[in-house]
Amino acid sequence: MLADPCLATARATLAPEIVKQAVQRALASVRSGEIEPPDVIETVLEALPLDGCSLRPVLNATGVVLHTNLGRAPLSPTAVRALTTAAGYVDVEFDVRTGARARRGRGALDALLARVPRAEDALVLNNGAAALALAATALAVDKEILVSRGELVEIGDGFRLPELLESTGAKLREVGTTNRTHLADYRDAIGPQTAFVLKIHPSNFVVRGFTSEVSVRELSGLGVPVIADIGSGLLAPEPALPAEPDAATWLAQGADLVTASGDKLLGGPQAGLVLGRAELIHTLRRHPLARALRVDKLVLAALEATLAERSTPTADRIRADPEKLRRRAEALADSLVQAGLRCAVVESAGLVGGGGAPELTLPGWAVELPERFAVALRLGDPCVVARVDESRCLLDLRCVPEDQDGALATAVRACM
Repeated sequence: MLADPCLATARATLAPEIVKQAVQRALASVRSGEIEPPDVIETVLEALPLDGCSLRPVLNATGVVLHTNLGRAPLSPTAVRALTTAAGYVDVEFDVRTGARARRGRGALDALLARVPRAEDALVLNNGAAALALAATALAVDKEILVSRGELVEIGDGFRLPELLESTGAKLREVGTTNRTHLADYRDAIGPQTAFVLKIHPSNFVVRGFTSEVSVRELSGLGVPVIADIGSGLLAPEPALPAEPDAATWLAQGADLVTASGDKLLGGPQAGLVLGRAELIHTLRRHPLARALRVDKLVLAALEATLAERSTPTADRIRADPEKLRRRAEALADSLVQAGLRCAVVESAGLVGGGGAPELTLPGWAVELPERFAVALRLGDPCVVARVDESRCLLDLRCVPEDQDGALATAVRACM
């Protein structure tokens, strides 16, 4: 089987062990009766990552902008080009003028500080959870972190921030209640063992009714450091997301450090951002754990390019014009009707996703198909992930690049 001419390209580009294992798995499927002997080579080719990577490009027709299962923020063309540049030898930690070692990722850090002038310094780590973990490790081992009970959130895949913080050796001291926390609750809990007050934006849920919380501005007057996690990665106020906090505002209100994610509303690669007081950033940067949590040259390149952009695909899709989405949906539906498929254009509520703006819906439109199309589209080429709602397959075009509308139509026709 390995000598079959159809596998020549695979043998020339992939490691021999990868090709051999794919053949062995296909032959095992023959022995178990899952496939017929003539289908072995086709099965092998389908299993091999001929581009060197098993990840498949996906057309996101769900209407969810920051879809965690689909990789959250799509990078801009500029950021993609930056990745290509960074793939080779680059001066990531080298001063070409002096020939000496230089500050790692200085371009990305300078771009971050340019976007948030109120920050004295910045640090980039591998994700938002890493930013909080490093802050707790460097500043609060064997000390107390004060946090409201209403802000003890669970993030994706069952991970809980309280457990993450306690794993660093810090001690959490909960104040207030689930629905109401007052400034006096924090003030009464402050003592010799207090390392800092932690303010967490509960970005993936909302508590309504008889509630109260304490602002960053109020917390900053307590006389202890305030570390604030905005989660979403919004660096400045966004009119389309009025309820989302941003780094610049919370720093202006007195936060000593603000932590955030780079692959959410910022629209960049996965990263954990820390902005704020220079002395605290220096403490975090010099802690041994910072070495384990730092990002590589690819992330630094994509992040710098993202920060330099006037807008990002994430921002453009959140702000997408509903009328334009309707016209695109109607054009797609017309082409499918001409091909003999019954479909309709219906209103569709998009979502920000990624744990951001949980109550906000984004008005838009979708093409309604029978539910059975959802599976066929996922298994097709290109892979199309639609939204299944009330036994309908909905193709929401908000997150589909406009130049891919034709490819989407072709994918649907192939499933008819």
